Amino acid sequence: QVQLVESGGGLVQAGGSLRLSCAASGRTFNSYVMGWFRQAPGKEREFVAAISWSGGSTYYADSVKGRFTISRDNAKNTVYLQMNSLKPQDTAVYYCNGDPSSSRVRLGQGSYWGQGTQVTVSS
Repeated sequence: QVQLVESGGGLVQAGGSLRLSCAASGRTFNSYVMGWFRQAPGKEREFVAAISWSGGSTYYADSVKGRFTISRDNAKNTVYLQMNSLKPQDTAVYYCNGDPSSSRVRLGQGSYWGQGTQVTVSS
C-alpha cells in the first residue's frame, strides 16, 4: 500500500509561483512513476505532469510546458511540482498519482491518489 499526501496549495496572484509536494508512504515509492493531475470546478480531471521512477524522464501537458517543473526526491519519498508564471486558468484542485506503470499514470489510471490540494490564482 502507498499513501499519498499533497501539500503546498494556496492563493497566489497571477504571475506568481507555488511549489506543491506529494509525500508518499510505503517502501515501493522508488519504483513508482508519479504524476500530477488537476481538476477545476465543472471540468474533467486533466493530466499535468509525470516523472519516471528515476527522475530521468518527465512529461508535461502542453498547457504547462515551460512553466511547471516536476521533480522527485526518492530519499524523502516526495514528488514536487514547481509552478511558475501561474495563470487564473491554473486554478484547480491538484492531485498526485502513483503507479508502477507510466501509461497508467499518464492516463489517470494509477493505483494510488492523494486527497488533493487547492490552488487558486487570482487575476
